[in-house]
Amino acid sequence: MDEREFYTERTEAKAAELHCPFCRRAFTYQIRWVVRTKKAALPPRAGNEDKARFAKARSYMVRADDTVNCQEPRCRKRFDVSTLQSVVLL
Repeated sequence: MDEREFYTERTEAKAAELHCPFCRRAFTYQIRWVVRTKKAALPPRAGNEDKARFAKARSYMVRADDTVNCQEPRCRKRFDVSTLQSVVLL
């Protein structure tokens, strides 16, 4: 079985305050996350190996946005979102 069958996925936006490295201004940005929630039950065709992997599985979030554009009208440069974690366990 594929690991994606253990989870339900949805996209969620969360606010984060980031500092532009070029103009050094701080703004609040909406960062997109993919939330993977563990299903309540395993699909019926799962084997013993799949049951062991499902028991260890946890819900988590993966950051979908790696870069954002600065909101300062005179800057507008694209910069990396490096201050936020890329994976968060729930």
